[in-house]
Amino acid sequence: MAQFHPLTVTDIHHTIRDAVVLTLKPENPEIFDFKQGQYLTFKRDFDGTELRRNYSICAGLDDGVLRVGIKRVDGGAFSTFANTNLKVGDTLQAMPPSGTFFTELEPDQAKSYLGFAGGSGITPVLSILKTVLAREPRATFTLVYANRAVNTIMFREELEDLKNRYMGRLTIIHVLESGQDMELFTGRVDQEKCENLFKHWIDVTSVTTAFICGPEPMMLAIADSLKTHGLEPDQIKFELFTESQQGRLAKQALAARAADQAGTEAQVTVEGVTRTFTMPKDQSILEAALDNALDAPFACKAGVCSTCKARVLEGEYEMLSNHALEDYEVEQGLVLTCQCYPLSDKIVVEYDTH
Repeated sequence: MAQFHPLTVTDIHHTIRDAVVLTLKPENPEIFDFKQGQYLTFKRDFDGTELRRNYSICAGLDDGVLRVGIKRVDGGAFSTFANTNLKVGDTLQAMPPSGTFFTELEPDQAKSYLGFAGGSGITPVLSILKTVLAREPRATFTLVYANRAVNTIMFREELEDLKNRYMGRLTIIHVLESGQDMELFTGRVDQEKCENLFKHWIDVTSVTTAFICGPEPMMLAIADSLKTHGLEPDQIKFELFTESQQGRLAKQALAARAADQAGTEAQVTVEGVTRTFTMPKDQSILEAALDNALDAPFACKAGVCSTCKARVLEGEYEMLSNHALEDYEVEQGLVLTCQCYPLSDKIVVEYDTH
């Protein structure tokens, strides 16, 4: 099970007015070796309530530092704390890097990458493009970056520097809601915008892998357009850190259906500790495990990271939302326990999946 480790804040840089880049120094650097596009899960106590939040690493593998980008969210306790109260020298607690928003590096291959980012969704995409351009010398990368206006573009100067350094290999297309001279680069990135971009600027047929990180409606529209233009699902990778509308609606329907049903006998194992208990059918496996004093791992509780991954050994279940597991993992019985609800009268779950 993943443990939390201390990270010392060595630098705080405001890339835009409401977003900071934190440089972090771990006591044990090897624990925080990362792959491009991964994230860290932080925890902090706010008035007696423990919050866990995921923030993407924005450093490339060759930067020699560990950095995350945190954009302030209205009402967000952790993001507000990081943007207003955190100081150099403070210590944060974080899990080792996690996530599958990357592809393996192949220096001998001439890959063509396409990235779509919206707002703070640039953070993991920046880590990916810096790494692949440095370590895959034959690779090219096209980035479509959507923002409200010029002053909301995170990492604007760094992106310009990268474009100059990798001239001919890195193309950056800024799409702003206002302030652009060309209509093609003005507005929101939806299916119509993608159609025009693919017609005039981007050759989708040459794309090896597409990375998408941003608001869910934008990501779904882009993915649909990419599939329409011939990309296979395994060529399209998502990163999402907020619960989907689909997942919220599914939970409401589940609660209504479970109102008059008997509970489920659950047997859950975490790091060799097994407990058997009765749980309601409208409670997730993760919440039931935590309620029964099992130290089950978790981060987002929204089905968009894989921290709470486990294997169902017996019983029927419904997984309401899945933005983290690959199809082959689901076929092997792996589930995101924060989204996994029992359907049968008995279910057996094992967290020791590695």
